Formats: sequence, structure tokens, C-alpha cells
Amino acid sequence: MRTPTGRTPALLAAATLALTAAALGGAAPGEAAVKSPAVKSATLQAAAAGPIQVYGAWHCSNDACTWASVRDMTDFDQKNHWLIDRGDGRPSVNLVVLSFVNPLRLLNGTTDAGDTNGVPNGMTQAVVNYFTGHGIRVMLSIGGITYVNDWDTALSQNPTLLGQKAAALATRLGVGMEIDYENSSGPNLTGLQAFVTAYRAAHPYDATGADPTARLTLDVAAGDRWLSGLDQYATANWLTTSNPVLDYANAMVPSKQPSASGAESNWQEHLTGKPTYSPPIPPLAPAKFTGSLYIAEGNSIRPECTDFSSSVENTTGSWLQSAAPPGPAPHRACWATCSGRPRCRPPAASPPTRRTAARAASAWAPRRTPSRCRCPHCGRAEPTADD
Repeated sequence: MRTPTGRTPALLAAATLALTAAALGGAAPGEAAVKSPAVKSATLQAAAAGPIQVYGAWHCSNDACTWASVRDMTDFDQKNHWLIDRGDGRPSVNLVVLSFVNPLRLLNGTTDAGDTNGVPNGMTQAVVNYFTGHGIRVMLSIGGITYVNDWDTALSQNPTLLGQKAAALATRLGVGMEIDYENSSGPNLTGLQAFVTAYRAAHPYDATGADPTARLTLDVAAGDRWLSGLDQYATANWLTTSNPVLDYANAMVPSKQPSASGAESNWQEHLTGKPTYSPPIPPLAPAKFTGSLYIAEGNSIRPECTDFSSSVENTTGSWLQSAAPPGPAPHRACWATCSGRPRCRPPAASPPTRRTAARAASAWAPRRTPSRCRCPHCGRAEPTADD
């Protein structure tokens, strides 16, 4: 998630393609992943369509993503009630990602004006319970573009201890973790592997999605041309459907809201891979991919939040419902989300009926039986292309 301090991130975290369906292990709406105040319900139009799996937003509190102050929960509810009740009693999202935790402060257990034992003061059990009490999964995002150097330092000092402390924090709050390590020129992949290994030692991968602390995800670039080293390593080692380590990768937004064709082109790079790179970036299974869009940029609210019919979300809907790498026909699933800004809140008097972000993609692993492709997550089989 590329969000400089001082700028409210209204990223369409939920734009993650339903690749997430596999990562969630069929978790019902209200039990998935999210990032910040932003939500919308999505309608999936596709053969063998399943329920929405993940839709959510990055949440940066009221202080430009530092979460340095403990929130007054009455005020917090006034600002965020639309997330837990979109106007008809249903939550607007099923995942909120609290952003950001500084990795170096977490490693060192720093206590200062904004942190206690390395954890931002505002990331409290009360905030977590506010969302989980309404069936909304909570994750913490470690890093962000502001903390790239601190990621590098922490990974060079003691990545295993950092992973252990992240896992302990997940246990204490009952949350998952997102890795937002945006070093494109020379990521410390050995250190990051040690971090992931240590976290997974405490919280093994959970295909059912039932254990919130087992949710471990990774941010990648909008396409494959930035953060390429991280992208290549993660796709090859952590994001396979045969031996998954991470739940999914989320393609972040570019520097500004892309056109529909630009978004589709970026996202397709992940599904196609980059075979000419050295080392090559393998194709990412749709079931392990999510994508993002802005719902607000600066002080401007995007149509994603206020006018779905003219939004990039709407225009990219057809691609998202059919996106797939070369191979057998996909099993559909989807992602959705909207903005976390108070002005984007659905009117209390009239529950929203507008269809919001629809994110569809494959949850199929291209594993052949004599004449069928079988999804390892739901067990359903469908004919292969040459049947």
C-alpha cells in the first residue's frame, strides 16, 4: 500500500481479485480481510459463482496512518459506524487492515510518544473488538512506503525475532498480518524468508480461514515491473496453490487512479508472469491474487465510492469476472470494497442498493485429472479446455 504519511489512503483494498477465495478457504462474508474504512457489497455474475469472499479497506485512523493516539471509542464509532452497519444492519466490509506498524519499532519493542512496546498506541483491543464484534476480520499492516528503511534494518538485525514478535502481537489482538515491504531495488529476501518462517512456526497456514491469526498476506506492485524481486520470490515460493505459505498477494494502486484498461493490464501481468525476466516471474494463480483501486485521492472522493456506474470498478468488472491465466476454466469468486471516508458513508435513512466493487477471478489450480480440472479448495471439478 503506497501511502505517504499525511495522505489518507482510500485504496480499494478489496479490489483484490477473488483469488482470495482460495486463501480464505470459503470464509463467509463478514469473516474475511480488509484495509481501512471502505466498503461495498458486490454482485458476482459468473458461472459457478460463489459468495463474496473478501471486501474491505485500509484504515489509517485520524492521524495519517500512525495510530499514535488511543481513540475515544464514542468518537471512533461516530466516524466508523458505516463500516459495521451500512444502513440495513449489515457491515459494509468483512476485513479492515489497520495501517501501519513500524517493523523496526516492533522488533526493538520501542516505547515513545506514539508506540508502546513497538505497537502504535491506537491499535488497541477495543478497536479490534469494534470490528470483530460485527464479524469483520482485522489485520495489521507492517511497513508501508514510509518504513522501507526500517524494514531493511529490522530484517538485517533479527528477522526471526521480528517474525516471532509479529506472531505474538497477532495472538494478543486476534488479528492477521500484512507484509508491506516496498523495497524494489534490493529487498532482503533471506531476511524476509526468516520472518515468514518464524511467523508460520507460530501460526501455520490455515486453508479454512477459521484462524484470524493465520492470515498472512503480502503487498506487491500494481503490475510485475516494480518490486520485481519480491514478486518473483513470493510467487515462486509462497503463493503456489500446491504448497501455499501466504494467503494471497495484493496488487497495490499505482501513483494515481488508473484507467480501466491500465488497471486490467497491470493485473494481468501478475496472472501471466514475466517469463523473459531473469529470474522469470511465474504466473500467479488467480486464487492468490487481489487488486486495488483508489476510492479517494487526497480530498477527492472517487466514483468508486459515490457513483458506481461511472467508476473504474464497474468498467473493469467484466475483466475481473473472466480473468485467468492460460489453462482450464476458472472457478469464480470475488472481492469488493469502498472508501473509509465519512462522506462516503451510505445514508442511514436509505440503505444502499448500488452495486459496488466486484472482483472476480479464478480459484482454480490447473491440476488435471483424466479429463477434468479440480479445485483443491472446494473439490468441484469442471471440464478442461480440450474436453
